[in-house]
Amino acid sequence: MTTTQPITPSDSLAKLAASRAGASRVFHRHGLDFCCHGSVSLASACAQEQLEVGRVIAEIEAEAGGDGGIERWSEWPVPELIDRIVAHFHEAHRRELPRLIEMARTVERVHAGKTTRPTGLADHLDLMRDALELHMQKEEQALFPLLRAGHGRMAAAPISVMEREHEDHARHLARLRALTNGHRPPEGACATWRGLYLGLADLERALMEHIHVENNVLFPRALRGGDAGLP
Repeated sequence: MTTTQPITPSDSLAKLAASRAGASRVFHRHGLDFCCHGSVSLASACAQEQLEVGRVIAEIEAEAGGDGGIERWSEWPVPELIDRIVAHFHEAHRRELPRLIEMARTVERVHAGKTTRPTGLADHLDLMRDALELHMQKEEQALFPLLRAGHGRMAAAPISVMEREHEDHARHLARLRALTNGHRPPEGACATWRGLYLGLADLERALMEHIHVENNVLFPRALRGGDAGLP
C-alpha cells in the first residue's frame, strides 16, 4: 500500500500540479504559474505573491478530498497520454474558441458606447485561436507521431520549439486578463458579457493545465524514453 507524502514548501508547483488532485485549481485561484514556470518551489511562488504557504497547502489538501474523478496525467503511458491531451485539450480549445470569439464580438458591438467594454478582445481571441491551431497541428502532425513511435530522446529540438510557443500562449493569457480586468465583468454587465468572462476564465484554466501536462509530464518522460510503445 502506498502512502501519499505530505506536501512541503520545497515541492515544486509542477510536481504538485501533476500529483495532487485540485492543486492546479488552487494555483490558478492565486495566480501561481504552474505551467511555464512550474519548477519554482511552492515557498518561492507564495513569497512572490505574498501568500501564506501553509494556507495554500491546506487549500490543496481540501481540494483533494472531493476530487475522485480528476485526471491523473502522470499515470498514463506516453501514447495514451497523447491521446488524452488531444481529446481533453486540443478538441476542447477548437470547440470553445469560436464560441467565445462570437460572444466577444457581440459584447463589443452591443456595448460600443461603454468605456468598460473589452475593446480589442475579439481580435485578441482570434490571434490566440490562430496561434493555438498552428501549435496543435505541429504537435499532432509531427511531434506526437515521433513520441508515439518511441523516439522521444531524438525530439529535443521540436520539444524546445513547443515549449517556446507555450511561453507565447502564456503571454496571450496575460493580455487576455488585462483586457477583461481579470475576467471580472463590470457592474450591470449583461448575461452575455458575464457568460463570456466565465468562459474565458475556463479557457485560461484549461490552457494552463494543457501547458503544464505537456511541459512537466509528457515532454520530460518522452525525452527520457519513458514507456514508449506501451499500449
